Amino acid sequence: MPSADCPFNRLPLSGQAAPRIIIDDTTLRDGEQSAGVAFTLDEKLDIARRLDAMGVPELEVGIPAMGEHECDSIRAVSALGLNARLVLWSRMRLGDIEACRNLKADLIDISISVSDIHLTRKLHKDRAWVLRSIRELTPRALDLGLDVIVGCEDASRADLDFLLKVAETAELAGARRLRFADTLGVMEPFGVHEAIASLRSVCDLEIEMHAHDDLGLATANTLAACRAGATHVNTTVNGLGERAGNAPLEEVALGLSKLYGMSTGVDLSLFPALSDAVAMASGRPVAWQKSVVGAGVFTHEAGIHVDGLLKDPSTYQSFDPGEVGRSLSLVVGKHSGAHGIIAAFAGIGVALTTAQARALLPDIRAFAERTKRAPAVHELVGLYRHLLGSTMPGAVH
Repeated sequence: MPSADCPFNRLPLSGQAAPRIIIDDTTLRDGEQSAGVAFTLDEKLDIARRLDAMGVPELEVGIPAMGEHECDSIRAVSALGLNARLVLWSRMRLGDIEACRNLKADLIDISISVSDIHLTRKLHKDRAWVLRSIRELTPRALDLGLDVIVGCEDASRADLDFLLKVAETAELAGARRLRFADTLGVMEPFGVHEAIASLRSVCDLEIEMHAHDDLGLATANTLAACRAGATHVNTTVNGLGERAGNAPLEEVALGLSKLYGMSTGVDLSLFPALSDAVAMASGRPVAWQKSVVGAGVFTHEAGIHVDGLLKDPSTYQSFDPGEVGRSLSLVVGKHSGAHGIIAAFAGIGVALTTAQARALLPDIRAFAERTKRAPAVHELVGLYRHLLGSTMPGAVH
């Protein structure tokens, strides 16, 4: 639970103890589906180990129907003996399901389109075919000894009444979970809450939210789903995934904890190393201002902010950076004030007076405008020596 003085503290739902949300991370499946991304086996194993070490309870690890090479990588992940349960992804086809045999996984997500636009324009099928396929193929997956997730592709554009029939059919067929996929990232939190609450009201299945970030709302939509009764969520490290990506693991886990007091059991203090590993393996660098993991998200320059942070970090930092394996950084630049200058120089062993700090401000601002960055330590020393030289008797101005 967040600390009592956390500015984002919120009461659990209806004053009750907040539920634990299970993260089913799909970095190794949907994350790798991002255009141009291809993990080597060593990279895949490294990412799986790191996710498991953080306490992520479920990992979606691949698509067996892709062939023997993919199956070999899934077997290799299974051989690691992780604590996490392993999930396979399959289309709602008998051949895809059979390809999941003997891979030592725990669950299978059997995906089927549920929106009319997918059914009519992509598959040339009708709604009755969807329900019939779920009834016929879910038992075939259960025969493999796998728990079944019925994945509803494009659920966000499906008719809600039909989606409720899909849930009922999946439950009667023996599935344990329904995945609600906002495949195109077209939903907003209020609509997500309404849809998930409707599903929750008519079935006892686990409900999993799968959000894409095309409108920048994947995290918000995932949190809304949890408020409405979702039990599981899909995430990816750094928000990797097709097009604009998926809901980022780091944002979802932190948001659930800080905003709703919902536990995921994930230790985010280990996240920076995982983030770096995925960025390197995917060839997708993390943006400087990316929430939680970006290089700049705990970096402060503005004089008013730095003055407050020096007095109490909670004035301008909503949570302790140490919770996510990071630390606070104060830099000097165009918007710095005297207190920030004094603190920066104290960090390199130089004690400035207030007058000296103010005298340095014009040179620091000019440096920032010229170079578009904060001065490095040796450059700060140079500016300080220039100041001393310019204030010595007889110095040339």
